[in-house]
Amino acid sequence: MTRQPQTPSIDFTALTLKDALDLAILIEEEARDRYEELSAQLVLHRTPGAAAFFSKMVRIEELHRKQLLEERTKAFGDQPSAVRREMIFDIEAPDYDEARAEMTTRQALETALRSEEKAHRFFVEVLSHVQNPEVKKLFEELRDEEVEHQQLVKAELAKLPPGDPLQGVDVGDGPAPQ
Repeated sequence: MTRQPQTPSIDFTALTLKDALDLAILIEEEARDRYEELSAQLVLHRTPGAAAFFSKMVRIEELHRKQLLEERTKAFGDQPSAVRREMIFDIEAPDYDEARAEMTTRQALETALRSEEKAHRFFVEVLSHVQNPEVKKLFEELRDEEVEHQQLVKAELAKLPPGDPLQGVDVGDGPAPQ
């Protein structure tokens, strides 16, 4: 038996193309917004490499959102959306606790890779519930794009020197003497 996706308020068996596009747009918005939050946190923690990478991810997610929105507008104009942001949570967005003080660029890339893998798993999972051929085609494309995104992040990781000098090291202050 196939497990029901982590979006119980969405019936994937009855999803229309308009609703699927709206869902995809919301997934990109959620990821964009989370990357923006993480980038801002890392600016405050003075970890510019990781903050810059998350800012790059903001731009990538926004570009993809705009492409999907253009496709949606072309097909459905300004018809209202039945899918709302509160119907989804953490489909592609990195977890809130991913940002760390002293986070390295490598750790930021690994965070993005986990998010792209999470989004891929989502589309693989929901495809088993989708019945509309147009929605199935869209979700297959989105699933495949997540693989492409993973490959891009892996290529960026490969450019970095191996390991992190701070990995596994507690950089926080120890207990203060009383």
